Amino acid sequence: MDNTIHLNHLRTELKKFVSFSDAEWEIFKQYLEFRHYEKKEFFAVPDKVCDHMGFILRGAMRYFHVREGIEITGYFSFENELVSAYKSFLTRRPNTNYIQAIEKTTLILISKKNFELMENNPAIAFKIEQFGRRIAEYYICCYEDRVASFIIQSPEERYLDMQKNAGEIFLRIPQHYVANFLGITPVSLSRIRKRTLKVHA
Repeated sequence: MDNTIHLNHLRTELKKFVSFSDAEWEIFKQYLEFRHYEKKEFFAVPDKVCDHMGFILRGAMRYFHVREGIEITGYFSFENELVSAYKSFLTRRPNTNYIQAIEKTTLILISKKNFELMENNPAIAFKIEQFGRRIAEYYICCYEDRVASFIIQSPEERYLDMQKNAGEIFLRIPQHYVANFLGITPVSLSRIRKRTLKVHA
């Protein structure tokens, strides 16, 4: 697919946040850029400001922290999802986690500089303010869902919920990352998988 098709796809997906008129879209797309990431290449790292927000056209990203030499996976993003260290992107403060491609990944990017230029462009300023607010709301909801799952669900319930709502994770993500995301060991994940398979057999 050429870039025009990719951009039209992005426009359709962004309607969950904001709808652009044809004239507004012509302005908006001028501020976008395409970027390819190789497997294991970093989108964001700790102690550096995150300068971009991206939309995943193809591939997958993993968010994780490192504590005492141990990686702790917090989130995954796949096709048609946004990716950013959004707090760092907004505040210009150094980021605190890693965001890494776990497959070859293609993104459409908006830099912070271009985002600010759009905020100051009278032709699209209102839409960009709306866009930014709704993205913030999206990230807050994701965070609350993640926290709530660890408070009210058992590891097995989290596993079943993931299997129901994001089954592709099991096909595309190494199992030790999945276990880490669920807050359990790979051995515990294996036991849960075997147990749930027996129940649903």
